[in-house]
Amino acid sequence: MDKKALEAFAREAAKSIKSQSDLEDFRKMLTKVTVETALNVELDEHLGYKKHAPKPSTNSRNGYSSKTIITDDGELPIDVPRDREASFEPQLVRKHQTRFQSMDDKILSLYAKGMTTREIVATFKEMYDADVSPTLISKVTDAVLEQVIEWQSRPLDAVYPIIYLDCIVVKVRQDKQVINKSVYLALGVNMDGQKELLGMWLSENEGAKFWLSVLTELQNRGVKDILIACVDGLKGFPDAINAVYPQTQIQLCIVHMVRNSVRYVPWKDYKAVTADLKRVYQSTTEEDALMALEEFSDKWNAKYPQISRSWTSNWENLNTLFNYPEDIRKAIYTTNAIESLNSVIRKALKKRKLFLTDESARKVIFLAIQDASKKWTMPIRNWRQARARARMCVFRPMLNTHSGPM
Repeated sequence: MDKKALEAFAREAAKSIKSQSDLEDFRKMLTKVTVETALNVELDEHLGYKKHAPKPSTNSRNGYSSKTIITDDGELPIDVPRDREASFEPQLVRKHQTRFQSMDDKILSLYAKGMTTREIVATFKEMYDADVSPTLISKVTDAVLEQVIEWQSRPLDAVYPIIYLDCIVVKVRQDKQVINKSVYLALGVNMDGQKELLGMWLSENEGAKFWLSVLTELQNRGVKDILIACVDGLKGFPDAINAVYPQTQIQLCIVHMVRNSVRYVPWKDYKAVTADLKRVYQSTTEEDALMALEEFSDKWNAKYPQISRSWTSNWENLNTLFNYPEDIRKAIYTTNAIESLNSVIRKALKKRKLFLTDESARKVIFLAIQDASKKWTMPIRNWRQARARARMCVFRPMLNTHSGPM
């Protein structure tokens, strides 16, 4: 139907539409007529002749069966044509199908946003006047587990200039007890500057040993090199990374370092201490940073000797950012990129006090990740220029080999 025909049809229909309710009734009627007409056309093609035309075969029409499907406008009763040999398999509305795919998408979207099964049931009743059972919601969301397996085992790029490693904690029922489990997350920045979650893993507690198995899996999935790994201060973390990727440079999260440094600093000194630490990590060169750290020690060691001691002992994994231009420094001096993802996941987890199984936790987290990744459409700010400058200075040959077009 062309535009003019549609406009003529709309003008005719508008004569009987006087309210929002009339419009909704008309939309339902139009959907019903369209679906039933399409099903009859499918049967025509299956039988090889149109209704009332001569029959080229022994098979023929055999009336209709009634069924109700859930649409965006609620429950819709339709008549599905049948054939005598029961060989007709409609494609638009398949046998045993009770809803359109768009309804599954809505269920998954609500689930990803943190709604519980009970809340989704209530939402469908309120918005669509449709009765959706908890069993149906579980069936729809369980189908996601196959996607999780495929996603978790997909091949990865050979090189990631930056990777952020972090974990969050969820409560899971196991052996009649509620225990904390860590969800390990690896967020990569690819050669185009785009963020990409490489995988998620569940374990009973966070530890460098498990991170070693995570990194080994990334290697088995095709990751040959990582330039910079941005991590928190977990003991043994840098060693675990370098055991798999010996050339990878480690950048401890500056925000975590500052937060831990001022944890026991009273308010009267808080602003002064944080300002002096800022002079360290915002220095132009490493030489300037070391001078600022020495000045910090002279000023504050009498009161807070543990601060300069911590920065000095971790300096090998704090100074990486001074090797890179400002644009890349901004990307690596904090794990904010993965922290923002964590906040999306936590929001989805908020209403669920605990999960009955690991699989139920994976479903919610995966859907939250998929929802968040829809916004990852742009590369890191000034990525192309920053990558070009960094490549000239310190990017390794492996990175240059896989750089792609500039």
